[in-house]
Parts: sequence; structure tokens; C-alpha cells
Amino acid sequence: MKVSEVTLRHLKMRMNFPFTTSFTTMQDREFILVEAKNEAGLSGWGESVAFTAPLYNEETMKTNWHMLEDFIIPMILDKHLDHPDEVNTILAPIRKNNMAKSALEGAVWDLYAKEQQIPLSKALGGQKETIEVGISIGIKESIAELLEVIDGYVKEGYKRIKVKIKPGWDVDVIRAIREQFPQLPLMADANSAYRLEDLERLKQLDQFDLMMIEQPLAADDIVDHAHIQKQLDTPICLDESIHSYEDARKAISLGSCQIINIKIGRVGGITEAKKIHDLCFSKGIPVWCGGMLESGIGRAHNIALTTLTNFTMPGDTAASKRYWEQDVIEPVVTVENGLIRVPDKPGIGYEPNIPAIDAFTVHQQTFRN
Repeated sequence: MKVSEVTLRHLKMRMNFPFTTSFTTMQDREFILVEAKNEAGLSGWGESVAFTAPLYNEETMKTNWHMLEDFIIPMILDKHLDHPDEVNTILAPIRKNNMAKSALEGAVWDLYAKEQQIPLSKALGGQKETIEVGISIGIKESIAELLEVIDGYVKEGYKRIKVKIKPGWDVDVIRAIREQFPQLPLMADANSAYRLEDLERLKQLDQFDLMMIEQPLAADDIVDHAHIQKQLDTPICLDESIHSYEDARKAISLGSCQIINIKIGRVGGITEAKKIHDLCFSKGIPVWCGGMLESGIGRAHNIALTTLTNFTMPGDTAASKRYWEQDVIEPVVTVENGLIRVPDKPGIGYEPNIPAIDAFTVHQQTFRN
């Protein structure tokens, strides 16, 4: 396999609703789509999940474009590749910039699976024909509004509800949810909003039978998480702290978590995500696939990854209509009774909707030698 041409597209799409976490509120989603072509003109597609501001991690959409244009694409263009795993090795000298690496690597994986005439899920070794999905709900103006939103998604059949929390929007919120939905599979995502001195507050969440508390402490921490995990009955799930196989290995060794959220972009691509999955499986640590407000391209990669054995918890890969009035794939991702059917067509299994992509494109550039 040889990538002979790469096109970057800067897209801007309006989400159906504002999405609020402990660190920001977003409604306009800007991101990069990567199209990688082989010599025969066959295309593979990937997506950068970096935001416009360095709030989730240090990357931004603009720094991703820079890294792709000036470093990553030149390192891959016209290289002979026997397998997409080689992209991970070739790009290893570049420190961090995982979301930029992942964007091109995802396009190469899609292209490879299409060349092999197999679904991406099968190329990864996945076995599932359907995957269970949950939904992530941002911070709302009131508890009453949050409960109404949750009720709607429960009626749609989602298998798990994740709510964002922060100091002052936590214990009373979770209590209200539990009173109305006593049996609901529920988790709380803090996005690093707490500190060690908040331990007693976090302990109050133990009474609500949560599936997990996601990333309560600093985004670069595994030591303090180990300290509080020993004192909490509720499992801690690490998200922002895990950027690589080595991060996962160290966190598991320290006892920093009992669950890991794998995001393809955060860890630098599908190859690294698979390594983390395999490690967690060998250590008895369940994993699930987190979301980054992806368009249908990134969502399709998440679906394929989630077919691997140790993805035993519902992920954040909700239906297209949850986020977009118009997605950029055909058909759009749909959810029935909390399940997504894994596509059986070659590659990511969804076709890029070129008219929609063109309509949302702010700028594009093509690279070839």
C-alpha cells in the first residue's frame, strides 16, 4: 500500500445543542478531515478530534494542521506500507501531537481495509455485529432540565448515561438522577475538575452506585488517582491521563484506576488503541470507547474499534442525529434499542457525503509529491 495523495479539509459544523463540560461550552465544532488516496484513486478517511482551543489537551485544530502539513504527511506520502501498524512506528519520533497522528493513521486504516475488501472492524480483529452505546450529557442550566433530557434518552434505549460534573454540580445532581432513575446505569465525568482536597466530596458519590467516576483529578496525573482510588468504593476511570500503552501500563501498575476510556485520537491512533486494549484485557481492566463530538467519519472509526473483545462497557458513540442535523456520511449512524449495527462494507462502512463535506468545508489543501 502506498499513499500518493492527501487532502486536508477544515470543516465547521453546528451542533444541535450547546455541549457544556467542566471546562468549556461548545456548539460550533471545527475539525479536520483527512482523505488519503492510493495510486488507483481509492480513498481512505480519517478525522482529527482536536478542538479549536487547548482545553482538553495541548493540541488544537490549527496545530494539527501544521503538524500534518509540515511533518506527518511528508513522512507517510509515497512510503510503501505493508500494514497500517507501520504508521505508528514511522511517526514515533514525533513527540505527542497524538490527534494529528491519529487523523492520518485513521485514513490509512480505512484505505487498507478497502484495499483488502474487508470491514475495518474485521481488519482490527473485531468480532461483534452490534455494539452497545451510551450517551454523554453536558452540564445543564438546571437539574430539572437535565432530568428531562435523561428521560428522553432512556426512552430511546441508550444502555448507559454519562453526565458531566464539577464542584457545585455533583452530589445533589447525582442524587436527583438516582431518585428518578434508581436502576439506571450511570457514570459521572469530571474532566479533571477536582483536587485531592475534594476527596470527601467525591466519597459522597459512593452512595449512588455509579458505574465509575471518570478523570476526577488532573489530566496529567496517575499518582493522586491511585491515592483516592484506594479510598473510593466507586471505580475510577482514566481518560485524559492515558496517552499511550506506557501510560496505561503505569496507571494499572499503580492501581490508579479500575477502568480505562480509550479514545483513538487521544492515544495517537488505532494501532496504539489496540495495544492498550490488549494490555487491559490481560490485566482484567475493562475498557470503553469515549467520544470527542466526532462527525460521522470519526464515529465510524469508534464503532470499528469497539468491536474488539474487551470493550465491555457502552461507549459514547451515539447516533448522528444526537449531534448533527446533517452528518457527513451516508447512511448516518443510527441507534436502535441502545445498539449500533456494525457495518459490513469495506473500510469504515459508511460513504463520505461529498456534497455535505463541501458545504461545511472552510478551507482545503491537497498534498502530493
